Amino acid sequence: MTEPAQMPEAASAPASAPPPVHAPTPAPSRIDDEAAVDLLEELVSAPSLSGEETLAVTLLVLRMRELGFDAHVDAAGNAVGVIGTGSPHMILLGHIDTVSGVVPVRREAGRLYGRGSVDAKGPLVAFVVASARAAAAGRLGGRVTVIGCVEEEVASSRGAHQAATLPAPDACIIGEPSRWDRITLGYKGYLRARLSRVIDAGHGAHDRASAAAQACRLGVHLEARAAEFDAGRTSVWERLLVHVSRVSAGSDGLQDRAELDLVLRLPAELPPDAAQAWLTEHAAGWTVACEGGLSAWDGPRTTSLHRALSRAIASQGGRARFVRKTGTADLNVVAPAWGCPALAYGPGDASLDHTPDEHIEIAEFLAGVAVLEHLLANPAWAAPAD
Repeated sequence: MTEPAQMPEAASAPASAPPPVHAPTPAPSRIDDEAAVDLLEELVSAPSLSGEETLAVTLLVLRMRELGFDAHVDAAGNAVGVIGTGSPHMILLGHIDTVSGVVPVRREAGRLYGRGSVDAKGPLVAFVVASARAAAAGRLGGRVTVIGCVEEEVASSRGAHQAATLPAPDACIIGEPSRWDRITLGYKGYLRARLSRVIDAGHGAHDRASAAAQACRLGVHLEARAAEFDAGRTSVWERLLVHVSRVSAGSDGLQDRAELDLVLRLPAELPPDAAQAWLTEHAAGWTVACEGGLSAWDGPRTTSLHRALSRAIASQGGRARFVRKTGTADLNVVAPAWGCPALAYGPGDASLDHTPDEHIEIAEFLAGVAVLEHLLANPAWAAPAD
């Protein structure tokens, strides 16, 4: 368990349940750039390791209510805020949990440092601020639901699975860092697995491979088999990627045991069940225990949502670029369930995800807010498909 970050005085409320849902919701209020960055810093300062998000969720619900949202905590522990009425309906879904590791929260040289500043509280707060601004200006066409999901960084994806049970919106944007002028069309799938093997113990002087050595060789073997699978595939998006995350070994004096944890990053043609069969075939003699998986998801760039977001980026002096990513996100959960136009967008440099140097450029964060506000104030994103 990581040491909790110091909460700012403004966020020192106890981590209890937020005020009841029927508490009066104030009229939407304008939040300026300085207050927007303050809100991001406050949320980044609230520790929210996967499975331990209560404090941050409570804080976000309270702040959304102050900005005019009808906000509550749902059955999975997600922070949910609704602003505006009627249709069309947009869902802006980000995640509030983080991986472990304390990155001291500070502002320095135009940057905000802290765990989650990029992945993915930056995009999530951008959703909140942009929605509140559009509503306060009376320019919000329809209704926006902002969801801060829990447990995105672990295999459960608990928050996204809960959100996926909601009625389908007219469009959805997932909050993940892609830089303020990029639009993410899709993500690879994944399969997490633990491979284990037990062999009789023996003297190290004998001509035999220890369980630990066998685990290391298995990792190399799987990488080689993946390279065979990838033959002729020039794009990383199309390839099967093998990432060994842990190798461990031990002995009780009679038997030696080895374990190898890995993540397979899956192309669209290889769903998790097929990936498990592939793994079992190429890890003969090992026990394969799969711990979760999701299929890849890829969307078109030609929907009204994609066009409207491209115009919003242009309104801030940028030119939209489209990317596909080799990771996996909540987009893989909700987009297939809802079947609506969907994409991922958010300010921040994804190469800083999970690093000890995690930070977001404040100017980029504010550019992302401006892009989203422009989008939400122009409901052309909900125009019928061509």
